[in-house]
Amino acid sequence: MAGRIRQSDVEEVKSRTNIADIVGEHVSLKSAGVGSLKGLCPFHDERSPSFHVRPGLGYYHCFGCGESGDVYSFLQKMDHVTFAEAVERLAGRLGYELHYEDGGGPAQDHGNRARLLAANRAASDYFAEQLTSPEAEVGRRFLGERGFDAEAAKRFGVGFAPKSWDRLTKHLQGRGFTAEELSAAGLVSQGDRGVYDRFRGRLVWPIRDVTGQTVGFGARRLLDDDNGPKYLNTPETAIYKKAQVLYGLDLAKRDVSREHRVVVVEGYTDVMACHLAGVTTAIATCGTAFGVEHIRVLRRVLGDASGVGEVVFTFDGDAAGQNAAMRAFAEEQRFSAQTYVAVAPDGLDPCDLRLARGDHAVRELIEQKTPMFEFVIRHTLAKFDLETVEGRVGALRAAAPAVAEIRDPSLRPGYTRELARMLGLELGEVERAVRSAGARARDARSGRDGGDAGERRAGEASVRSEGSQSGRPVGAGSATETSVDVPDAPQRPFSIVDLPKDPSTRLERDALQAILQFPEETGVELIRHAIDSRFANDTLAVVRDGVASALASDGAVRIDRVVAEVPAPYAGVVQQLAVAPVPQRTGAELTAYLRGVVGSLVERELLRQKRDLLGRLQRTDPADRETFAAIQRALVSLEQERRAIAGE
Repeated sequence: MAGRIRQSDVEEVKSRTNIADIVGEHVSLKSAGVGSLKGLCPFHDERSPSFHVRPGLGYYHCFGCGESGDVYSFLQKMDHVTFAEAVERLAGRLGYELHYEDGGGPAQDHGNRARLLAANRAASDYFAEQLTSPEAEVGRRFLGERGFDAEAAKRFGVGFAPKSWDRLTKHLQGRGFTAEELSAAGLVSQGDRGVYDRFRGRLVWPIRDVTGQTVGFGARRLLDDDNGPKYLNTPETAIYKKAQVLYGLDLAKRDVSREHRVVVVEGYTDVMACHLAGVTTAIATCGTAFGVEHIRVLRRVLGDASGVGEVVFTFDGDAAGQNAAMRAFAEEQRFSAQTYVAVAPDGLDPCDLRLARGDHAVRELIEQKTPMFEFVIRHTLAKFDLETVEGRVGALRAAAPAVAEIRDPSLRPGYTRELARMLGLELGEVERAVRSAGARARDARSGRDGGDAGERRAGEASVRSEGSQSGRPVGAGSATETSVDVPDAPQRPFSIVDLPKDPSTRLERDALQAILQFPEETGVELIRHAIDSRFANDTLAVVRDGVASALASDGAVRIDRVVAEVPAPYAGVVQQLAVAPVPQRTGAELTAYLRGVVGSLVERELLRQKRDLLGRLQRTDPADRETFAAIQRALVSLEQERRAIAGE
């Protein structure tokens, strides 16, 4: 029977896990201030990084789409696992033994992701073992003829599927997997006589996700009597989505992130050849064309935001390769990085190029890349007879959009002149064609995006119009803000970037960030003074009250406790304040900043109290000496408190 994991174990596993390591398997993270990291959000498509992670607190938040949480929620959302599965997976990474209440144990849900991953892992091990069998001689010969030895096969996990009806099926069933699980994992097919092995008599490559877990396989035909396709892949399953998986990314991701370059090749052997030749950023699609989902995955790993990165596509020199390049160009604008095309002069793919000319030739192929738009322009012109007027006019109409789409405005005039030279046309005529193509493209994009922009504006109006009585945070901090009804407007999660920009609200926000993120450096006495201060912003006042309720006797501030104390709609605000970057300072400078900003909040409160006391003093009858003296003593005490906080 499945049992509930002890809460103490849940907390222990979380405390031992660095959330940056887990998030970093999906997203390229860079420093965003003291103790803060940022990258492109894995939950929505964006061009500038708004996804922040604070490892010291164990939380993440995206200021673009509003997603936030801890390491468990990240795994649940990214890998579609249950909470218990997320805890069990992280415990497994740590080698930590979990304990279950009521004498139970881990859930035995045979249809879940963990079981499918386990089945694929067991199948991968089986295929790898079979590669050394006598029957696999045909597979070893295939690898050897392409320059891959046993060590290379082991590095990439290449295996062999025996030519058998159900040898793999029986092997895995003997290890506790059911026919239903094997079918759900895409390892078997259904026939008239029951299930049978999907891959038979083929060389097999394990396809792994970005974290290195095997989610499927690609199998290459070897035998003359095999009537199946040249390459047979795992079908779509709960864990294998070919439009989102890139072969070799698990091996390439660290170098991709470090070098800000990715090389997209066309096949498994091309990936192997590139890596063995020293091009360790090579990846490939798995039985499908390079598409939008692949771009989203790559941009997160590449850290594609500043435009300094490179994406290099390698294509065969044949017509199919040329067409693949044009399809890639159609999505090129989705990258911020610069895109290039690398095609060997004699049309060899990286694997054949390595065989014919060695590792250095593969490296030279990548270094001698051509900007994608230049490649596309030349490919487009090659379709027309430039010796005729009609051909030149048609070529101009076809090539002008490619020039207009060049993102770098400093390059566009040069390629406009180059296009005019290649066509033998007047520069002014080509410039007009490029401008016209650019205008048409902008009109098309604005028409396509107009609806989304309208919805975003309506959503923002809806959020701003909500008052504190709605149960959601108040963006402007005023309970008397005019309400505006926006029928059927989509709701956008409240973001602290929506807070007013006035100095008072900014001070309250910065002080709460300091308290939540660096309570020890801020100091318990200063925190206690701060939570007794009045807040002008209603939303931030709720967070202040949450801190006050969760504050431990030793001054410790735990984010999860603060989240538990505030009303549910405000939990996201707490998490945002916990991950938003503070100014880049270290050591003594950081402590001075933290104590300075929280001290300023307290001084503001003391100044308010002083003003109130002076008003009372002015209104008090001097004859009432007792009251008059009490107010004066209170003023002296306030001044002493202010000086103590200011360090005077």
